[in-house]
Amino acid sequence: MSEKNIDRILECQREYYHSGATLPVKFRIEMLKKLYNTVKKYEKEICDALTSDLGKSDFEGFMCEVGLTLTEISYMISHTKRFASKKRVYTPIAQFASSSYKQPSPYGNVLIMSPWNYPFLLTIDPLADAIAAGNTAIVKPSAYSPATSAIIEKIVTESFDERYVAVVTGGRKENASLLEKKFDFIFFTGSQNVGKEVLRHTAETLTPVVLELGGKSPCIVDSSAKIKLAAKRIVFGKYLNCGQTCVAPDYILCERSVKDELVREICAQVRAQYGNKPLENKDYGKIINQKHFERLCGLIDKSKVVIGGEIDEASCRIAPTVMDNVTWEDAVMGEEIFGPVMPILTYEKFEDLYPMLSNKPKPLAQYIFSENKAHIREAVERFSFGGGCVNDTIIHLATSEMGFGGVGESGMGAYHGKEGFDVFSHTKSIVDKKTWMDLPMRYQPYNSFFGKLLHIFLR
Repeated sequence: MSEKNIDRILECQREYYHSGATLPVKFRIEMLKKLYNTVKKYEKEICDALTSDLGKSDFEGFMCEVGLTLTEISYMISHTKRFASKKRVYTPIAQFASSSYKQPSPYGNVLIMSPWNYPFLLTIDPLADAIAAGNTAIVKPSAYSPATSAIIEKIVTESFDERYVAVVTGGRKENASLLEKKFDFIFFTGSQNVGKEVLRHTAETLTPVVLELGGKSPCIVDSSAKIKLAAKRIVFGKYLNCGQTCVAPDYILCERSVKDELVREICAQVRAQYGNKPLENKDYGKIINQKHFERLCGLIDKSKVVIGGEIDEASCRIAPTVMDNVTWEDAVMGEEIFGPVMPILTYEKFEDLYPMLSNKPKPLAQYIFSENKAHIREAVERFSFGGGCVNDTIIHLATSEMGFGGVGESGMGAYHGKEGFDVFSHTKSIVDKKTWMDLPMRYQPYNSFFGKLLHIFLR
């Protein structure tokens, strides 16, 4: 899309927002219902697009994208009225006579930039939150998932007037053009490198921003864990979407005494879930493009592979791969993997984890498999990470009752449900001062009597 068209759309959206059309809660709920119905209408086309872009089966496409999106929209339909209402708060006696309340207010014109790995979910989920909060939106899906971007554009165009919600397709040129514009709020999901560029641009205009990034999310397994169940759940979380999941367990930190058992069970689970020939499994997806495929192949040390490692260059597919006896110096530990390669490292005792992890960048997720309550408590409370699970992987993001987001290098800000509404809103603090009386003590000339009253009130 040309820069001229982007300018036109943004100007139309500014005028539309300033008209007040998006503010009534009834309007927001009607728009959410329209979005829900249109997503339902094109459910099959969405799943087909996800298959085209990422090789996702219809089952996985619905489970991990369409279904979760519908759940979030439904949640916002049910709760927007309550979320948007003003909340009365206590008023200090020194401000008598008055009442105080907090009023959520939309930011205005927002930009939502989404990634390619869950291209439908990570576009429409934040859009639903932005609509519930009363904003207009320009949506910029990834150029790496063109089929999904096309169905997103079809759904948005059919559901909304361009003055309200619009889609800008294209690649780096369009991204750069959008970031040069003045928005009231920007919501970005993607890599840390691009996130830094977004933050640099928003700093120039002091635009508030949410960054949903990634990182190397560790998965801790101690000697008390139920190894067979742990292996089953780790394999599910790691190889879902071919490992192209921002909260996938990036690597395993296993207590040395149970490492061999865990490796055996993980290999057994790879075969159980994906078959002896995963590259022939029609429900197993593919790497998004040749560039990422080649990068992942470069991370695999064949001398350390205990299962997997097979590739199909023509279809950009890599079999679920497990690497044992990995060290921190190996190439696979030098960057976020974002693919179906699982390195396994070990530790001797739980206390060894603190120096191992304390100097690492803060990950988007952390997982622990353990039956030891003290270890679980330490892992949850002592380490800094965005979110996670105890005795499972990735499912913490699949709820509208909890916010999802990173910390430090893995991002800033959270969304889903109430947190999603709040992140697309500015909460105004309002004091409604009554006019039937006016306490004189704050006005000059000051005197000792009013000074004594102030010391009573302000303590």
